[in-house]
Amino acid sequence: MDEAARGRLEAFSDGVFAIAATLLILEIRVPDVEGADLGDQLLHLWPSYLAYATSFLTIGIIWINHHACVSCLKRADRTLLFINVVFLMVISFIPFPTRLVAEHLQHQGERDAVYAYDLTLLGMAVMFNIFWRYARHHRRLIADTVPQSRVDAISRAFDPGPLLYVGVLLVAIVSPLTSVALTFVLAAFYVPAQALFERGQPWQTSGGGDL
Repeated sequence: MDEAARGRLEAFSDGVFAIAATLLILEIRVPDVEGADLGDQLLHLWPSYLAYATSFLTIGIIWINHHACVSCLKRADRTLLFINVVFLMVISFIPFPTRLVAEHLQHQGERDAVYAYDLTLLGMAVMFNIFWRYARHHRRLIADTVPQSRVDAISRAFDPGPLLYVGVLLVAIVSPLTSVALTFVLAAFYVPAQALFERGQPWQTSGGGDL
């Protein structure tokens, strides 16, 4: 497949990211309690705000990093397209566990809700790594104009992802609220991660990545 397939991959992915991010706000609902003070109800929705902010930031950073990966590609083959579809399937699922966290955090069932949330994000991290590892293997899908230092920088940023999310999942056993907070911190970490890993690396056009 040629560069047109890469363009379709990115366009379809952007659409899924946009829909998933938009659906998150629909999960914030003020309970209809007659006679209750609206201000108190809004304050009691803080788990919904936390879940929304964490998920939106996570999806936003994933979208930015996905764009960084796709911009390195010269083409997309059938296997990469399939991997991307599975990856997007996980992305589109994120609003569901986000709602579970919003409804159950600090209430009965919070641990199971956070387990579902963390496992979804772990699945996202695993699929993202599979996507990038497949594309970078022997530079089979990487454009010739992309320096190997950039490929390596992206790899160093992504490689710890699954293990970090496993750690966040284990924290949920002790404290579900802390686990969600760490998920927010982890998403924020990936804002500058690639740039930090790339800093100080020599720019070159030769060499090949490994799986």
